[in-house]
Amino acid sequence: MDTLRQNDPQAIIEADKRHVWHQMVQHRIFDSVDPQIIVEGKGNRVWDIAGKEHLDAVSGGVWTVNVGYGRTEIADRVRDELVKMCYFAGTKGTIAGATFAERLTEKMPGMTRVYYANSGSEANEKAFKMVRQIAHKHYGGRKHKILYRDRDYHGTTIACLAGGGQQERNAQYGPFPPGFVEVPHCLEYRAHEQGGPKDNYGEWAAERIEEVILREGPDTVGALCLEPITAGGGIIVPPEGYWQKVQEICRKYDVLLHIDEVVCGIGRTGTWFGYQQYGVQPDIVTMAKGVASGYAAISCCVTTEKVFDLFKDAEDPMGHFRDISTFGGCVSGPAAALENMRIIEDENLLQNSADMGAHFIDRLNGLMESHKVIGQVRGLGLFAGAELVADRDTREPADERKVQQVVAECLKDGVIIGCTNRSVPGYNNTLVFAPALISTKDDLDRVADTVGTALTRVFG
Repeated sequence: MDTLRQNDPQAIIEADKRHVWHQMVQHRIFDSVDPQIIVEGKGNRVWDIAGKEHLDAVSGGVWTVNVGYGRTEIADRVRDELVKMCYFAGTKGTIAGATFAERLTEKMPGMTRVYYANSGSEANEKAFKMVRQIAHKHYGGRKHKILYRDRDYHGTTIACLAGGGQQERNAQYGPFPPGFVEVPHCLEYRAHEQGGPKDNYGEWAAERIEEVILREGPDTVGALCLEPITAGGGIIVPPEGYWQKVQEICRKYDVLLHIDEVVCGIGRTGTWFGYQQYGVQPDIVTMAKGVASGYAAISCCVTTEKVFDLFKDAEDPMGHFRDISTFGGCVSGPAAALENMRIIEDENLLQNSADMGAHFIDRLNGLMESHKVIGQVRGLGLFAGAELVADRDTREPADERKVQQVVAECLKDGVIIGCTNRSVPGYNNTLVFAPALISTKDDLDRVADTVGTALTRVFG
C-alpha cells in the first residue's frame, strides 16, 4: 500500500489532512486548500508533491538543514552506525557519542562536557535543571532564578516557555513555574521605545540586566540565558559593547552565562557558534538544529569542567545530575553530526557563510532604496532579517498580514522565506532568511530579487 501511494499524490494529501496535526498552523485553512507536501530535496532546492521546485531560503523552514539536502554521505554514516550499534541508554557510552563530544569541544575552547538529548527545548531544560540543582547543592536553594531576555525564545516546553520572551508563544499555556525573570531586549532600532541613548546603546542595554540582578538580589540569580543573536524575535544582532558588558556583569555577580545556540550554532553566523563572534566565554551552551542538519535528531547541552565538577560528589547519593533523555542514547544523532561537521570543514562552509552572508545582506540593504517599507536590515553570516515598517520616521511596524503576504508571494514564485510569526505582539513584522551554508551568489540574488518583486506586489 505504501508503495502504491508513492504514485497517488492525492491519497497522501488526504491522509495528511485527516491525520497529521501540523505545527504553527490553523487547520481551518485546510477546509479550502490542501497542505503542501514536500517530497524531495537536493542542495538547497526542494520539490513538493505537485512537482514544483522551490529554492529554500530558510533551511527546512526552521533554520536546520545547514549543509543542504540529499547528503548521501550523512545517510550512509548513520546507516552504518545503526547497523552496528543503534542505541544504548546514556548511562553507557558509544563510539559515535564519545567521538563527536571530543570533536565538538575541540571547536569550543573552554567547554569540555557534552550531555546528549534530542531537541533544543530538551537541551535548554537540561541547562535549567543544572542551574536549579547547583542552587540546591551549593547555595541552599537560593541562587535558583534564571534570567531570560525579552524577544528571545528557548523552546516549547512549559519551563522553556517560562524562560522565553515571546508573549504570543507563551499565551494560553500558563501558569508557568516560578523563578524565571525577564530582562529587556537589545534591539537598538527600537531603543527609543525603551528610553535608550543614541550612543553606547550596547552597554546601556547590558546595564539593564544588571539592574534586574540587583532588584532580584544577586544571591538569588543563578543564570542568565540568552541567544547570541535573537532569532525568532526579530533577528536582533546585539550592538557593539553589549556582549562584553554582559559577561562582565555575570562574572561580577557569580551568574552562570548560558548561551542558547540552537539556531546560530554550527556555522550559521560564519563561525562555529554565534558567541564566538563576540569573544565571550560561556558556562553552558545549548544547541540542536544545525548540529546534524536535520538528518537525525540530536541536541547537546555543553558545559565547562567547572560546572561539571559541581555535580561530582561521592558522599551525596543525590549529588549527580539525575536526568535522563531516552533518545539522547540514539547513535544516529552523533553519527550524523560527525559527518555534518566533516562536510562543513571539507567544503569550507564557515567561510562561505561569512562571505555569502555579507553579499546577501548587501543585496537586502540595496532593496531599501526602492522599498521604503524596509525599516532596517539586520544579520550576520547566512542569517538575516528585514524589518518592515509602515513609516520609516516613526518606525511603526508594518501590518502583520501584509508581511505574511510577502512570504506567500515569494512562495508563489518558488522561493521559501520566513517571517516572525506569533511571537511578539505588534512586532511580527520581520522577514527572516536562513539559507543553507552551501548557498551561492546566484541563489541569494534570486532570493533578493524575488523578495523585491513580492514587496512591490504587496506594498506597491
